[in-house]
Amino acid sequence: MSPLRFVLALAGASLLPLTALPLKAEVAGPYLAARSADIASDFREASHWLGLALEQDPANVMLLESLVVALTGEGDVARAVPVAERLEALGQTAPITATVRIAGRFADQDYAPLLTELPVAQIGPGNLVNQLLLGWAHIGAGSMSDGIAAFDGLNKTAGMELFGLYHKALALAMAGDFEGAEALMADEKNALFSTRRGTFARVEVLSQLDRFDEAKTLLAAGFGDRTDPEITALRARLDKGEALPFDTVRTAQDGAAEVFHILAGLMQGEAPDAQTLIQSRLSEYLRPDHIDAILLSASVLESLERYELAVEAYDRIPAGSPSYLAAQTGRVNALYRSDRRAEAVAGMTDLVKAYPKYLSVHVGLGDLLRREERYGEAAAAYSRAIELLGRPEQAHWALYYSRGIAWEQAKEFGKAEPDLRKALELNPGQPEVLNYLGYSLLDRNMKIGEAIPMIEEAVRKRPRDGYIIDSLAWGLFLTGRYAESVQHMEKASLLMPVDPVVTDHLGDVYWAVGRQSEARFQWRRALSFEPTEKDATRIRRKLEAGLDKVLEEEKRPSLEARRAKE
Repeated sequence: MSPLRFVLALAGASLLPLTALPLKAEVAGPYLAARSADIASDFREASHWLGLALEQDPANVMLLESLVVALTGEGDVARAVPVAERLEALGQTAPITATVRIAGRFADQDYAPLLTELPVAQIGPGNLVNQLLLGWAHIGAGSMSDGIAAFDGLNKTAGMELFGLYHKALALAMAGDFEGAEALMADEKNALFSTRRGTFARVEVLSQLDRFDEAKTLLAAGFGDRTDPEITALRARLDKGEALPFDTVRTAQDGAAEVFHILAGLMQGEAPDAQTLIQSRLSEYLRPDHIDAILLSASVLESLERYELAVEAYDRIPAGSPSYLAAQTGRVNALYRSDRRAEAVAGMTDLVKAYPKYLSVHVGLGDLLRREERYGEAAAAYSRAIELLGRPEQAHWALYYSRGIAWEQAKEFGKAEPDLRKALELNPGQPEVLNYLGYSLLDRNMKIGEAIPMIEEAVRKRPRDGYIIDSLAWGLFLTGRYAESVQHMEKASLLMPVDPVVTDHLGDVYWAVGRQSEARFQWRRALSFEPTEKDATRIRRKLEAGLDKVLEEEKRPSLEARRAKE
């Protein structure tokens, strides 16, 4: 079984969701509330109601198992451990129960029992997690040789040996055998050493071996010239010839935390978010200062729309940490997504003041201001970012594109067009830019002969992008090519069936070719898709008086005038 397939199998076996089960009558209310919270991944609410239900039915196994999951997802693993131990006493050995209980052993540094428990524990299919944790348990119990032997035991299973070698290298480095660790870390075939955390571990090892140039080369290969405070700090220390302490793993307990963190990282985006969160929460529990695990938990909580818990996680990163900027940026995004938008903008503004030389904060502020429709201020934020660029490179096309959009929305097309063309200069043929610039020109009846070919090129590159196809259809409509416009607009509608703008445009196109009943039907549909109030008012007027009358009232070219021009 490949590493990823194993992890996904583990994910499918890890959690036990609340399902219908026999209950005492007095438990039904709290149980239903807990089940509702569970469906919404509201771990804190679920644990509250499960606690109330268990007061009435304290030996209910399903409620107890669900409470383990809820408490772990909430981040309160310390309270989940005794519940897992209680389930063990009841003879229950579900994977999540066993895993949390074993994590509790590591947290208590109670290694001796683990040496007999781990070989038989049911914590998922295969033996990957058991064997890795067994290796760290042996090391915690004082036998490095037995720990290394446990890691080596994974060499017999294809795909699993990568995990064994990774943890063996960490164990050797922890013990001070940096040459032995580097010999394993230099294996380019092991993708685990290419992760951010794996790269940092190897940089620490190389610095201990006084191989500073190789360490800096490794950082450059992995991260380029990114203005990341953590990477910047590492570079500065390496430039001084400073031997970095190996703190990726300092103890056997840290090693167990690393097992759960690696699983969470591999599961993210491949398995349901709740399962990923369980692994990252266990990593946090075993190593409270595991910054990467905290950030991973926060990111997954955002995906689950548990923004309050995500903000709490981001707030755990101390101000002196090199990852503080990343954490605060995540916190701002979580605040914004939870509709605390003013706090989010204020938070990003503070980051701009604190980190004025970092491109990301200016771009982040510009993005937030643009979403708030404060377009002039957004353009100013993007301008500050551009001032930091020096010589623009291909990767910077998106920054000019973003500023171009901000200027265009601020009704400053004279400033927007050069930015959009600069984005194309940096990244020729980029379909989003071609579409936006082409549509903007069409909308202003400018350079029609250039605009439509731009959008046609964008369609060739993104033939299933409804927005771009809508632009082409709308361009044909604006130039009076109504029959051609219909087929493209119908395709855009099929690709984006509930988009109010596309549906409104389809109605206009139908009206232009004489299909007025169908046009009114599409306009009514567009109203049901929650268009902006400005668009809704215009659609209602079209339903009352027809498109021809609306164009006349707006002093825009009539349908006939456009056809005559074509």
